[in-house]
Amino acid sequence: MGTQTKGNGRWKNCRIGITGANGALGQELTKKFRNKGAAVIGLTHKQKTTKEFLEGEPNEWVEWECGKEQLILETLKTLDILILNHGINPKGKQVRTDIDAAIEVNALSTWRLIGLFEKVAEQESNTSRTREIWVNTSEAEIQPALSPAYEISKKLIGELVSVRLNTVQNKKNLLIFRKLILGPFLSQLNPIGIMPASLVANQIISQAEFNIKLIIVSPNPITYILMPITELIRSIYIKLVNLIYK
Repeated sequence: MGTQTKGNGRWKNCRIGITGANGALGQELTKKFRNKGAAVIGLTHKQKTTKEFLEGEPNEWVEWECGKEQLILETLKTLDILILNHGINPKGKQVRTDIDAAIEVNALSTWRLIGLFEKVAEQESNTSRTREIWVNTSEAEIQPALSPAYEISKKLIGELVSVRLNTVQNKKNLLIFRKLILGPFLSQLNPIGIMPASLVANQIISQAEFNIKLIIVSPNPITYILMPITELIRSIYIKLVNLIYK
């Protein structure tokens, strides 16, 4: 696997799938990974044509749909790294349909893709290949984001990933989890973001190269204190529960 190579070749020949590849952060991650020699597969809800395979775009586009994640199983089998970066932000909208959509897209579809990728890794338990899954849960997991539905959905997927962080990585090291805790960056979802997406993408990749599992990129220093404490409390709680029911 490409991620096992050290130095400048760490990402070379890696196959990296990115959901939300059309967004600001997805585009920046795509450019930077391709510059480092990786092959990027853009997982998108939008129809793409071969004419759109431009410089800086993914090497390949694969269409997928929330609720039909199983249909891209064959694509997932080819990936070394899956980056779950898709999402919606209803902002101030709080009607039932907006909340349902936020939970479905931001949390449940991500959770189903995690499950599929776990199965892919388990099926190769007899090999030395280690896969990685990176999940963008957002700073909204622990702080207000002026969007209640968005906050609820991010807290949900954030806690679910924390559970997996404390279970899957202890089993054969087949699948490495990384959580991306990102502050407000400029994008279509957040037009008032204060960080450029290119800076965030650089920080994400740099921290991953140091094998950091909890990747934090935020202008808010409190996040660097609260998020590790939150993860530690969750870890202790999960271990205590496992001991009780062992």
